[in-house]
Amino acid sequence: MTPPLSTTDRTVPLIAITCGDPSGIGPEVACLAWANPVAHARAALRVVAEPAMLAAAIANRRGMPPLRVETVATADRRPSTPDTLLVIESGDPTPTPPIRLAEISAAGGRAAARAVEAAFAATRTGHVAAIVTGPLHKEALHAAGYEVPGHTELLARACGLRDDAASMMLWLPAADRAGLGVVHATLHESLRTALARLSPAAIEAAGTRLASLLAALLGRPPRIAVAALASAGIAVTGPLPADTLFLRASQGEFDGVVALYHDQGHIPIKLLGMHRAVNITLGLPLVRTSVAHGTGFDIVGTGHADPASMLAAIDAAARLVAADWPGATASAGASSPPSR
Repeated sequence: MTPPLSTTDRTVPLIAITCGDPSGIGPEVACLAWANPVAHARAALRVVAEPAMLAAAIANRRGMPPLRVETVATADRRPSTPDTLLVIESGDPTPTPPIRLAEISAAGGRAAARAVEAAFAATRTGHVAAIVTGPLHKEALHAAGYEVPGHTELLARACGLRDDAASMMLWLPAADRAGLGVVHATLHESLRTALARLSPAAIEAAGTRLASLLAALLGRPPRIAVAALASAGIAVTGPLPADTLFLRASQGEFDGVVALYHDQGHIPIKLLGMHRAVNITLGLPLVRTSVAHGTGFDIVGTGHADPASMLAAIDAAARLVAADWPGATASAGASSPPSR
């Protein structure tokens, strides 16, 4: 377990934030969340990025908070504050020409991936307890030579695991500490491929991971719908038709849902609360949460970026570390990040 930081009367974990693709709203939501004192109440924060990129984003995009940017070492253990952005360098050189806003580019994809690799390396050394990621663009990621569908698979391979060792979950928090979690039995793939890969074992594995995660977030055994996991001692209802299941779940009947493919779970959760939802990766030897929205090329730089999902992702990561969730350990046995 990564040792927490000590403040005057409490201990908090150190959490690394990546901005995702710098041509999108990732730098904006990271900085806006940082400027909110709530973000620092449960954790000490670091942004993993190139300081020059963040300074330029603060200076040149509308609605950005007047943060001071300071570069720090990975081993620096000081608490974070809302006025000074503490940045761990990602090791990605500043591209020439500079990355342009709302533009798909190999440079943008490389910057997003390099930041994740640097944050992952910090978990291996035990300096960071959790990773919170901003939105990346899959086409830019591929243009940079990363042949992975997204963050989930990138981190799974960095941990020396197969893609299907990880599950993708969306968490929609509620004010009373309850909420709704949806885990996906398949990952980023076409419906044809997802249906071909589905099996009772895959559904059971996803449901078991969901039960563990929700127990850590809720502090009690969760109520889960769809997967047949009764033999594992998990309270399960279903399988139930999705058109009525998500209505029942939104009214508090269930804490979690096992969805069989991407859109079956993503669409209802994003309709219920896209700007509050959090993406959580299950099945890895580390805590990783993320915003549930995309790069927002249509609003980048306009001052309309909403940091609510980033704030919720920071809070969820801190809660999972505090609960000593099974993923909340440094991945000391993981392999090096994948080569392009």
